[in-house]
Formats: sequence, structure tokens, C-alpha cells
Amino acid sequence: MIAHVCNDRGGWGRGFVLALSRRWPEPEAAYRRWHRERASNDFGLGALQLVQVQEQVWVANMVGQHGIRVGRSTAVPVRYKAIDAALAKLAEPVLALGASVHMPRIGCGLAHGRWEEIEPLITARLTDRGVAVTVYDHD
Repeated sequence: MIAHVCNDRGGWGRGFVLALSRRWPEPEAAYRRWHRERASNDFGLGALQLVQVQEQVWVANMVGQHGIRVGRSTAVPVRYKAIDAALAKLAEPVLALGASVHMPRIGCGLAHGRWEEIEPLITARLTDRGVAVTVYDHD
């Protein structure tokens, strides 16, 4: 399971998602459809969307960012409670699949979050439940 954080505005085109889209078109298409049809689904902060991209590879689109940071704005888009809620929803399907989770330092790139706030959420929601998690640093 490859997990990452999305925004709640339907924007997809910067950061980690670019690498996802280069490899698999399905997560972006599913996210955009999910956002477009949000009046009739669960799209919103804290929501989780799972997209299968290969036989044993899934992408978890987690909505944990409110809007995007524009220009010199000091508004920080990360929403820790939303990331926590999405991670809580992620644990059960990952355990059911017998999968592990792989992710960048979610919420710490374009969302401008602090890893010191996010790492304990991952620990509580995933690793403490027996889910193996690998976090990758982008150089």
C-alpha cells in the first residue's frame, strides 16, 4: 500500500503525486472523479480512497490537506486530525490484505506539516496495530 496525502480542493499536480501519476494513471483519475462527485460520496477531510494499480499494489489517497498554500501565504494546509482519521481508516484494509504501508513523510511537503506531529499518528494508527510501515525521505 502506497499512502500519501491529498488536498480537499481537487488539485493534483505537484509533489509526490507527480511520481504516482508517471507510474500509474489510476490514482489521479480516481481522485479527480471522487472530488468531482463529492456531493454523492464521502470525499472530504479525513476521507480515504483505495485504488488498486497492480495485482498486489494499492494507492491510498488520504485527504489531509485543506486547500493549498499559495504565494507568500502563511496559512498551513496540513490538517493533523484529518490525517489521523484517514490513517485510522487505512489500518483495517491493510491488515485484511496482509500488506505493508509505504509512504513519503506525509503532510510534510506541500502541506507544510511537522513530522513531529505526524509520526506519532502513524505509530498509533498503524504500527501499534501491527502494520509494517516504511517512510521514505525525498532528497
